[in-house]
Amino acid sequence: MPSASSVARLSQSILHARGKKTKSSVKLKALPQGLVEAEPLPDLQEDGGPACPTVVLKARGKKTKSSVKLKALPQGLVEAEPLPDLQEDGAPAYPTVVLQARRNMQKFENCVLLTRVGGFYELYFEHAEEYGPLLNLKVAHKKTNAGLVPMAGFPFFQLERFLKTLLLDLNCYVAIAEEFPNDPGDRVKSGGLMHDRRVTRVITPGTLIDENFIDPYVNNYVLAIHIDCEAHNYSTDTNLPAGSEIANPFSTQIGLAWLDVSTGQFYTQATTAASLPSILSRVGPREIVVDEVLESQRDHELFSVLAEDKHCITFAPRGKFLPVTEWRPMLESEIPAQTVADFDPSEAQAGSLLLQYVNDRLQGLSMKLQPPQRHENLAVLAMDKNTMRALEIKQTIKDASFRGSLLHAVRRTVTKGGARLLDAWLSAPSTCLDTIQGRQDLVEYFIQNVNRRDGIVLLLRRSHDSQRLVQKFALGRGDADDLLSLANTIHAMQDISGILSAATEGGWQEPVKPDDTHGEHSNTNISSSTQSPSCFESMLSRIKLEEPVKLAERIRKSIDEEGLVQQHETEADQANELLGLAEEVAATEGTKGDIASLPKGAKKRKPASLRDHYAEDNMAFVMKPEASRGLQELHTKLSALLQEKAELGDAMRVSLGAPSLTLRWTPNLGHICHVKGKDIRAAGVTGQAAVSSSRSTRTFYAVEWTTLGQRIHQTRFEIGTEEARIFAELRAEVVANLVKLRRNASVLDELDVTTSFASLAGEQGLTRPILNNSTAHTIIGGRHPTVEGGLREQGRTFTRNDCLVGHTAQSTPLSPTSTGADTTTPTVPVYSPEGRLWLITGPNMAGKSTYLRQNALITILAQAGCYVPASHATLGIVDAVFSRVGSADNLYRDQSTFMVEMMESAQILRHATPRSLVIMDEIGRGTTPEDGEAIAFACLYHLATVNRCRVLFATHFHGLADLVRERGLHVTSEGGPVEMYCTDIEEEADGGFVYVHKLQKGTNRHSHALKVARLAGLPDTAIAVAKEILSEHDHKET
Repeated sequence: MPSASSVARLSQSILHARGKKTKSSVKLKALPQGLVEAEPLPDLQEDGGPACPTVVLKARGKKTKSSVKLKALPQGLVEAEPLPDLQEDGAPAYPTVVLQARRNMQKFENCVLLTRVGGFYELYFEHAEEYGPLLNLKVAHKKTNAGLVPMAGFPFFQLERFLKTLLLDLNCYVAIAEEFPNDPGDRVKSGGLMHDRRVTRVITPGTLIDENFIDPYVNNYVLAIHIDCEAHNYSTDTNLPAGSEIANPFSTQIGLAWLDVSTGQFYTQATTAASLPSILSRVGPREIVVDEVLESQRDHELFSVLAEDKHCITFAPRGKFLPVTEWRPMLESEIPAQTVADFDPSEAQAGSLLLQYVNDRLQGLSMKLQPPQRHENLAVLAMDKNTMRALEIKQTIKDASFRGSLLHAVRRTVTKGGARLLDAWLSAPSTCLDTIQGRQDLVEYFIQNVNRRDGIVLLLRRSHDSQRLVQKFALGRGDADDLLSLANTIHAMQDISGILSAATEGGWQEPVKPDDTHGEHSNTNISSSTQSPSCFESMLSRIKLEEPVKLAERIRKSIDEEGLVQQHETEADQANELLGLAEEVAATEGTKGDIASLPKGAKKRKPASLRDHYAEDNMAFVMKPEASRGLQELHTKLSALLQEKAELGDAMRVSLGAPSLTLRWTPNLGHICHVKGKDIRAAGVTGQAAVSSSRSTRTFYAVEWTTLGQRIHQTRFEIGTEEARIFAELRAEVVANLVKLRRNASVLDELDVTTSFASLAGEQGLTRPILNNSTAHTIIGGRHPTVEGGLREQGRTFTRNDCLVGHTAQSTPLSPTSTGADTTTPTVPVYSPEGRLWLITGPNMAGKSTYLRQNALITILAQAGCYVPASHATLGIVDAVFSRVGSADNLYRDQSTFMVEMMESAQILRHATPRSLVIMDEIGRGTTPEDGEAIAFACLYHLATVNRCRVLFATHFHGLADLVRERGLHVTSEGGPVEMYCTDIEEEADGGFVYVHKLQKGTNRHSHALKVARLAGLPDTAIAVAKEILSEHDHKET
């Protein structure tokens, strides 16, 4: 057993070696007692041996002492929280900020990490090297003990600019790591770290909330797809055996769930894979979430569907299944029991996947979504992907631009929520007669009552996007500006409610002025009813204002708008200061391109003086003193302290003989007395110990001012704490009124859309369509809503055409009533029976495709609740619109133009019902004339005799007319289902020609393709050859 002296020598040698060789980059006060780099000491007190002596360890540079026993000196830290992993797995020891970033990068490996460091967001390591150049950021290299670390950064106020680039242009996911000050206890546990940096949110294209670059006019949906992962992989082989069903590979049941995080709207649907492209086209999700199990099955047919439109796909872990009954904590209210019972298992699986994914992206932020609406319960008109594209509902075919689309042509909304609702109504028009007529009644009322309409529109302009405002508060976000916006919206809703109530009590129609006989009323079909507008009763029943108005009043009484403006100015000054720093760095280390890439800051406001800049009373308060009794007492206390400060300053100026003396506070020196000019030589001043001085100034401390200044600071801090408490109460009150505010917002959106429809009707002379449950489609003087606008800009007029598909004498409604105050008895026009299918022939460029599209668009507008561009329209409700117009191949899926055409035709023939409207153009043109004509007639025959739906069928195969008559399909053949119409041209004496766009009965057997070829600029030699071949062909036929 070793002796006590040998143990003492051993301990001294250990301590001596430790003191020489050990280095640490942490502060001494953060070091635990005893950090030894040596093999474990033998147990010096085994088997009852003598106790080891107590050794006094001296901490370097410290006066304190601590005593421990030698046996308590293990390798590493003793009885303390572990320090950050400064050297994990042998990795180099990076600075703390860099290590925090590295750990977050490893945790969120599929995201670009932006780490907040002071006034900047920074990227490190491979993220800086890869994305720095793409973001036009200079990549620097930070020197560390472990070597150079690539890094790039930008000022915090430019965050949304770079988020937009990363999310929308580069399709990246972004993790935001914010910094949080550590309290004293956490600093000790973390080894003296001042800040902890942790990821607060993962931003993806489908989980945007309130970013400035989110499209305010379109919903930002994230959609989850649940599909049975054990189902067999679908085959893409197009050589199917005879009798097999083309739709079989897509017949698997799938579940869909989609929501807009920014508004809280939540939907689900059970469907099949065959319908997925159409649903994706209608919903337009920004991001699609699928089970990560499918990531290893990239040959799954699902991905070929998603790849067609280049959807952003995210693979997410399914996690534990979350039943519908457990969705309640994430919803604003309960789901009705019957709705829960109706949920399809695939819908529930998709909803579970979606909610867990969004919750993970938001990093636990509270979600208060609207209860999910099952799409099966929504009676809407179906349009597949090809129809949405061919009819250019949301964007044009040629360049996918908004201008030129139907939505662009009819949008007159003044609010962002109204624009989103209009988008939804056009994408999924209603098939419920009561719903459509309710919308039409609103439009008609606003056409007749222009003054009330203008008053409502003015109030709508004063409102804000309340759907997204409310959702911000539901997610724990939202600031004082948002509260004021919400209060303004509530007051606008209150005024609008008053207008609606007055309209309900006062009757239907404003008195028409004598000079208004040629105004807006003369452009539309209206009724002259004097009864109260029942259309408002439903709206008024949904409006709940009692609690929201109280909330708005409290917001108005609490928030100081002037203080808020001052706070914004202070923030702008800070941003300009950081921008100036960035400009200096770019000027010294960057290029002209780096300087040009910096944003232009707001006009810099220089403070009036240094005193004004650092003045304590320059601090802006957001809340009014009247917001609470406690806050009022604190402001009273602060006013008294400031008065005391003024009196102290006056007293010191007299006692020290320094009239220029001022009491100040600076970030570096604290509370100081400042004198300038000749006062620095005053006897009272020279006797004070100077803190800093110059030739013309002198600063010093005064106990009286230091004590008083600390009391002022403490009071200001208490005011800030009380303001934060009041703000939290206001936020909580907004969340408590969530359901009422959302319902009120939905009323505002509906009013915006219907008033915009009324403005559009007066502007373009639209007509109220009559809808019924028949299968008649009767349009008199129809026009194309977008083509007409383009022609009008060129000073040209549009040729009106009628459409009487499916019309019979029994189903003929009353003709439209005349406008204005004319109340003459309407007449009943007499029409000869028309077929369900119109076979349309005529020259190229004579407007056949335009005619097909315009009638489909009129149907969509009518069922959306809008007035239509026609002299009269009576329409039987349509359950679906199908379109086979235009041609395009799909090389990605190895499909030729003709193959695409046949697949689209097959989809129509399989799914069209007797209530559907089908438009088909140029079927069979992608193959030989003989084959093409046979296929075209087969499609025509199937639609007329099997589907029995309303069809507009345009073709250049003139022989189809002969086949129709041979097969007894013409209306003259015992009431056949097919009628034939055509367009034509008029030849002029000088060899020119004019298109006749007006439809007339009959068949035009000349397409006049050579005339179009000449107009297109085909060389004369080519035209001559074509004429020769055509002449020979005609000669052979005769």
